[in-house]
Amino acid sequence: MVELVGSLRKELADSLSKSKVLVVGAGGIGCELLKNLVLTGFQNIEVIDLDTIDVSNLNRQFLFQKKHVGKSKAQVAKESALQFCPSANIIAYHDSITNPDYDVAFFKNFNLVMNALDNRAARNHVNRMCLAADIPLIESGTAGYLGQVTVIKKGMTECYECQPKPAQKTFPGCTIRNTPSEPIHCIVWAKYLFNQLFGEEDADQDVSPDTADPEASWNPEETAARATAAEKDGDVNRVSTKQWARSNKYDAIKLFNKLFKDDIMYLLTMDKLWKKRKAPTPLDWQQLEKTGCPQEESSGSGLKDQQVLGVWGYCKLFQESVDTLHLLLNDKGDGAELVWDKDDPAAMDFVTAAANLRMYIFSMNMKSRFDVKSMAGNIIPAIATTNAVIAGLIVLEGLKILAGELESCRTIFLNKCPNLRKKLLVPCILDPPVANCYVCATKPEATVKVNVHKTTVLSLQDKILKERFGMVAPDVQIEDGKGTILISSEEGETEANNCKFLSDFAIRNGSRLQADDFLQDYTLLINVLHTENLERDVEFEVVGEAPDKAPPPQNNQEEVNSITNGNKDSAQPSTSSKVPADDDDIMIVDSDNEAEAPSSSAAVTSSTKRKYPDGDPGEASIKRPRTDQSSAATAHDNNGDDDDDDIIALD
Repeated sequence: MVELVGSLRKELADSLSKSKVLVVGAGGIGCELLKNLVLTGFQNIEVIDLDTIDVSNLNRQFLFQKKHVGKSKAQVAKESALQFCPSANIIAYHDSITNPDYDVAFFKNFNLVMNALDNRAARNHVNRMCLAADIPLIESGTAGYLGQVTVIKKGMTECYECQPKPAQKTFPGCTIRNTPSEPIHCIVWAKYLFNQLFGEEDADQDVSPDTADPEASWNPEETAARATAAEKDGDVNRVSTKQWARSNKYDAIKLFNKLFKDDIMYLLTMDKLWKKRKAPTPLDWQQLEKTGCPQEESSGSGLKDQQVLGVWGYCKLFQESVDTLHLLLNDKGDGAELVWDKDDPAAMDFVTAAANLRMYIFSMNMKSRFDVKSMAGNIIPAIATTNAVIAGLIVLEGLKILAGELESCRTIFLNKCPNLRKKLLVPCILDPPVANCYVCATKPEATVKVNVHKTTVLSLQDKILKERFGMVAPDVQIEDGKGTILISSEEGETEANNCKFLSDFAIRNGSRLQADDFLQDYTLLINVLHTENLERDVEFEVVGEAPDKAPPPQNNQEEVNSITNGNKDSAQPSTSSKVPADDDDIMIVDSDNEAEAPSSSAAVTSSTKRKYPDGDPGEASIKRPRTDQSSAATAHDNNGDDDDDDIIALD
């Protein structure tokens, strides 16, 4: 007779109590996951998260309360989880998982790693660290009512980066408020600002830096005072943006200086944010007015909407649009609200001006009114119940791994609506590694198209190696027979190369570069393909990111819709692979720590997944064999209108 401890076999229960688990992220999914782990019997848990608690987190991250606002998510999550199981041993780190302290040796301390992240860069990094340490990783993500859980094991399954990811349409709230890195982040911020000033206020759409964050004060005394206030009542009794604007009679210049000077100066006090990022530059209205505004000339040709104004031009547009919208609001009477509409000239002028000023502050190329309008779109909410379901599935897959049943693990999709078999959860057999994956292949290799006469060494480092290939601290050597060091991760060693072009180092068509990231224990061989025919504003192109042709039909496979990573890896609900992506529909998820974030447009692509004929995994071995005729019938059905049976895939 099988001996049980609770609902688990004794052997498995003993395994849980001895296993060490790393949870990366303590937001929406992370809170649910920590609670599930301690209640299931896991005794040794370490959790890491760099974020602090914001008031907008409180409606779904249930381990946090009002009194915790401004504190470390990881530390508070630990304290709250221990109330469920005081005997558990939980270690919390208020830090970034990409910190060099968390190296391969650190990851090898664990039996299992569980991701509950909110951005692709961190996901890529953890994926590589787990591959290097040969530790199983459970990846997860949510977006609205959609969710996904999958298992990654070196040599057995696809890694997180085996399949190219479509450009994302979902961004964490902390990115929008504190660390925008792309124009779309600034456009979303500007739309939030419109609602905060003139429309329906929403705590999840706050545009100001978190004033409750004890790390963000200008001086130590203020830090202590703010931390004490946070202990007492969470320091959430703040004046709203709309109240502040009303008290200043919507004075455009005062509003400008608050948003683009004072708030930016406040952001600069958050030291950790700018250790590896370029710090923003505050703007001052009076100073811009005095300097003669050398940036006021516009660029671009054609229609007025397609021209990009200078900084002063957007300052004046901001002033004019605020004055116009204030008059419209007054005309509607007390308590009235305006609704943002991209076809409303004043509203569109406001968002264009505010977004471009923020782009300039964060050192981005500004966009025309036409571009801003085409990128603006809708917002999807974070759903607490979705996080709960996904967190439960993560633990179930973890139990399989610790029980030594890795072959029974599955990728599981949570859909918004039941399919034709009335299933919300759809399990799929895990795919094997992709032979030419540039991360988990035996000898990772990639071909990159660039113009060697226009691409600088700094662009190679920041945009290609760090942003595109997810490296943290790359070292690059030219395979020229001399071992020329092009980029060194040691500070100062190769900074003189940054502004030089690749051609200055005799890099040409056919040159090969060896890029190493010692933190990730990762080496990538890059084949340089020189071209002068890249599209406008495209600096490089990775060859072969999309398959040349679709894979042939396989038994028990159905065509499915793949969606960019949501929650915060994005997800664009779609029920037919024949429906084109709506580039205007930009979906934003607020700052949970559960899924990933960065581009303005994304295409819904098709991938192929093996799906059980029924929802019972136990029937897979019985129902898998099919004749050629039945396979053909399946392929035929996949081209039909069985939309409700699609699997909606997140990253």
